[in-house]
Amino acid sequence: MTWLAWRQFRAQAITAAGAVAAFAIVLALTRSQMDSMYATSGITSCHGNACAGLASRFLMYLTSGRGVQFLPTGADEYVILYFVSVLAVLAAPAIVGIFWGAPLISRELETGTCRLAWNQSVTRTRWLAVKLALIGLAAMAVAEGFSLLQAWWAAPIGKAVGLGGSASIMSEGRFGQFVFPSHGITPLGYAAFGFALGVTVGLLVRRAIPAMAVTLAIFIAVQVITPLWIRPNLIPPQHTVTTTQAAQATIVPNSGRLALTATQVPGQPGAWITSTGAVNLAGQPTTTPAPCLRHFQFENGSPKLVNCLASHGIRVAVSYQPLNRFWPLQFAETGLFLVLTLALAGLCFYRLDRRLT
Repeated sequence: MTWLAWRQFRAQAITAAGAVAAFAIVLALTRSQMDSMYATSGITSCHGNACAGLASRFLMYLTSGRGVQFLPTGADEYVILYFVSVLAVLAAPAIVGIFWGAPLISRELETGTCRLAWNQSVTRTRWLAVKLALIGLAAMAVAEGFSLLQAWWAAPIGKAVGLGGSASIMSEGRFGQFVFPSHGITPLGYAAFGFALGVTVGLLVRRAIPAMAVTLAIFIAVQVITPLWIRPNLIPPQHTVTTTQAAQATIVPNSGRLALTATQVPGQPGAWITSTGAVNLAGQPTTTPAPCLRHFQFENGSPKLVNCLASHGIRVAVSYQPLNRFWPLQFAETGLFLVLTLALAGLCFYRLDRRLT
């Protein structure tokens, strides 16, 4: 049965291996240039506060449109490569679900070949178990392969960001909306879930093309919901209250009052801020005093506005995940998707064994 499953899957496996190889070649051709720019930037020998400035210059140079010769002249080559590589990592689990998972059973049902496959000596349960194990592991390997290659290529960018570099659209921290789901072990969970989701939808819908469309829609919805409502609460966040200066709070108008949004947590570099807001001395949410609103209207950004807020006892409440929770959150999120994968697989076994005729 394993040999037969491999024979049926080998075309997809060869295609996936070719995609990973092409991805590796493109990144390898450009990594040496990035390493050279990183070395000549002076970051490797910097100390203290000077590192942040050099790191920012390095990131700005990457977005200056120089370096990669085979891309269009004047294009922000490294920006293009960065986002294309991240998109490849994020898209791999969805592609696996659409093209490997959704047709796995639905095509058998649609063409009627299931009658031949399931009336042999191999039971339906064994047939499905071998398919899920073989193709599921391949899906996880492909997704993690893309992730490891992208992480290797973007390592100099990550180091620069870790040293305080900014002034670039590539300056996301480890909890960034693109960085977190494309690095570490989360691609393993996404790939397993995407494949199991496709198989389950295909089993329920029984037609390949509609199953592919439904799988894509559900997977996108899950990927939108996860960073907004699930990931911030996988581990209870920590809380602190600080001044607007210490939090480098951004002050913006909001329905006749000022909304304070912290951009950093004092003493917690690289922390992921999940929520912020203005509070009074008692720690309760508060509105902005009228005198401070006048300062905002006429002297926005001046020390008078900040001092006015401080004089009225207005501070910034911050909920955050510290940087040292990166791996615990990675394991928690990956574990969640693996549990969902097992649940979907269980549903497939039940449905295939009990309901299909």
